[in-house]
Amino acid sequence: MAVKIRLTRMGDKKSPFYRVVAADSRCARDGNYIENLGTYNPLKEPFEINLKEDRVQYWLSCGAQPTETAKELLIKANLIKAKPYVAPKPKQMPPAPKVKEETAEATEEAPAEGESSAE
Repeated sequence: MAVKIRLTRMGDKKSPFYRVVAADSRCARDGNYIENLGTYNPLKEPFEINLKEDRVQYWLSCGAQPTETAKELLIKANLIKAKPYVAPKPKQMPPAPKVKEETAEATEEAPAEGESSAE
């Protein structure tokens, strides 16, 4: 069973409130979850994150993968370290095909159509 640490939406229409939960990755977003790990309220200024640190560390040690949003919240709560950004290496362009010199010389020597060779 693949376990994910993710957000479950709670609250009324246009007033979101989220629970941070450990859930089976195959379950629906607001469906069954294994354990409630905390809450996240984006409407407060500054936003409010309440997490059970010991339980989050337990699930991470068991191999649970946080989603992108949950990972950002865990970084802001100083539960995991952010990996430094490494820019991807640019792709190498393949070398240009070499033009044979023989074909280039042959086109120079042959007169173009419509031109007379005698002058």
